[in-house]
Amino acid sequence: MYMAQLNYHHLRYFREVAHEGNLTRAAARVNLSQSALSTQIRTLEDRLGHPLFDRVGRQLVLTEVGRIALDHADRIFETGDELLATLQRAGDTSPPLRIGAFSTLSRNFQLHFLRPVLGADVDVVLRSGSPTVLLDQLKALALDVVLTTAPPQGAAEFTAHKIAEQTVGIHGKPTLLQYNTLADLLANAPLIVPTDSAIRAGFDSLMAQMGINPRIAADVDDMAMVRLLAREGVGVAVAPTVVLADEIASGLLQSAPFDLPITETFFAVTVHRNFPHPQLAKLLVSR
Repeated sequence: MYMAQLNYHHLRYFREVAHEGNLTRAAARVNLSQSALSTQIRTLEDRLGHPLFDRVGRQLVLTEVGRIALDHADRIFETGDELLATLQRAGDTSPPLRIGAFSTLSRNFQLHFLRPVLGADVDVVLRSGSPTVLLDQLKALALDVVLTTAPPQGAAEFTAHKIAEQTVGIHGKPTLLQYNTLADLLANAPLIVPTDSAIRAGFDSLMAQMGINPRIAADVDDMAMVRLLAREGVGVAVAPTVVLADEIASGLLQSAPFDLPITETFFAVTVHRNFPHPQLAKLLVSR
């Protein structure tokens, strides 16, 4: 197999030449003679079975295989830097902070969660996906934390940190909120209701208690779509204020002056690690 034969010194020398585009300058950087560096590159080309450079004048230009090899080489050595930074907690290199968020989670809330580390000397990788996929990645240590509105069930290896609890309200275009009582609003206004289990369960319970058969304009499993539908005036949204905070601040949407006995709780889920990301502790606080 190629990987069994691959010499990573050759790969490092190739990477230096590829980034310099000049054999003489690259040789000076790695403290080798030009002829020795050329030999290293030819050896790597023999291993891979393809030329890595074309010579154009005095410049070395990557071939298609060379571009592929450079992409892999960059990722290999960046991963090595991350490994050292993680284990040594030293140097200028900080590993990326990898955050997973359920695809239905409010984007505004995600931004609010990230604020303590935005602008810090750390790269943030944010991935969206299904609960099963994200929690599997968390267990495999491919993620540092997963954001959700419900703690994982029946999984002892996970720790769910409660980071926020927000009251759910009714928000929409001012013209759709012209009702004198909560009962009139819920009975007559077109409603945009998220399928989030906690919110929907609370909403259904409230409707049953009040004896109301609501007008559901949209059942939505994505808070971003709840926000867009409310902006378009399709109905009024039953959601935490954070979901529509920008529209409310600008006056495009308003919040109804009625309290709902519904809350949504936000959790940051982690697994035990001997070497947690050094920035993670800043995020695991209640807000």
